[in-house]
Amino acid sequence: MLEIIGIIVGVLALLVAGVLIYAATKPDAFRIQRAATIKAPPERIFPLINDFRSWTSWSPWEKMDPNLKRTYSGAESGKGAVYEWEGNKKVGQGRMEIKESSPSSRVAIQLDFFKPFAAHNTAEFTLAPQGDSTNVTWVMLGRQPYMFKVMSVFMNMEKMIGKDFEAGLANMKAATEK
Repeated sequence: MLEIIGIIVGVLALLVAGVLIYAATKPDAFRIQRAATIKAPPERIFPLINDFRSWTSWSPWEKMDPNLKRTYSGAESGKGAVYEWEGNKKVGQGRMEIKESSPSSRVAIQLDFFKPFAAHNTAEFTLAPQGDSTNVTWVMLGRQPYMFKVMSVFMNMEKMIGKDFEAGLANMKAATEK
């Protein structure tokens, strides 16, 4: 009986070691990107991104917690605008600040999560006109600490966050193509 328990413990130890070694081979940074073509000029889309108060009309996370607490500070919109939130376990707690804003073409945001885990990332939106439409690209990038690498063995963050980006872009499309 002790031999069987020893074998089971040994196999489990090998599995855990394998997962930890595999996680160590994952990249130190991540990049999640989605894009959509919206039949509207960049000037109609840009204010939805550049003013955090407008995010309630399209951000997929805004609808995940009806009791979401929001705080706005800094500039009204554009560079220096700040949005802080605190919500349920689906949206957590965090802060965003617009670091760069180029009218109707680009917004770069410092994105800091505090709960359910700490993370410091960058989000970027670029708007490129294409005839009577605009190609909107949404990117999030950042460092991937070792614990996140271990989590990524079991969860596909690219797909999880990517589907939220897709939903947000679809909401943005619906809001601006009216």
